[in-house]
Amino acid sequence: MKLTADTDSGTVTIEDAAGSRTVELWSQEGFQAIADLWLKVGWNQKYSYAFTWFGRPLIQLPEDVIRLQEAIFAVKPDVIVETGIAHGGSAIFMASLCEAMGKGRVISVDIEIRSHNRQAIEADPLSHRITLIEGDSAGADTVAQVRALCKPGERVMVILDSDHSYDHVMRELEAYAPLVSPGSLLVATDGVMEDLADTPLGQAEWAQDNPARAARDFAAARADFTLEPPPRPFDESAGTVVHTYYNSAWLRRVV
Repeated sequence: MKLTADTDSGTVTIEDAAGSRTVELWSQEGFQAIADLWLKVGWNQKYSYAFTWFGRPLIQLPEDVIRLQEAIFAVKPDVIVETGIAHGGSAIFMASLCEAMGKGRVISVDIEIRSHNRQAIEADPLSHRITLIEGDSAGADTVAQVRALCKPGERVMVILDSDHSYDHVMRELEAYAPLVSPGSLLVATDGVMEDLADTPLGQAEWAQDNPARAARDFAAARADFTLEPPPRPFDESAGTVVHTYYNSAWLRRVV
């Protein structure tokens, strides 16, 4: 794709497989084209590796963090299951929301929890809302541990952010789907990989080997989940522009 932004004429020319077209720079389509390119370049520059939450590294696109907060506030889960811990920033983030709402706790799972990250999470003032489990997030033993921590009748939300390969995400989706409460969400993050295959730090196989494809295939094969982003509780923008790493991420349990 070739993108030419002309601030003098106020236009953006987009050249891709569909041909060439010129749109207004200040239009929704112009904004979306620039945003898509910014997203890819920003990812390659590791833009998301520059933020913390309450002092812990939070490797997320800031807009996704806000959207996730909106979803958690809307669902008000009793339990948030998170796969993929890294430095613990996302666990602390979600625990802080639970603390602010006065309800909820976080179960965080990772195949390896490095000792310095575990120590930092366990020393955090919000650690009373976090349970750490070390193990393969899609493994039967690990899933059984998570299931045992979810009490009957509790409202459960699940966020998948560990191994992002198609096969692993599909295993996670199948494993954790039964835990998700009707009306709650099963979120397969980082589907943006499908758009990053041609970036310098990307990998060609990501065009097919990614969480977004797994989520779409999962939804297509199930009657109890639908693929839909959460509604925006407030939106006075000039047009809804998609700016996210969570491509095809949001699976809502309908029954």
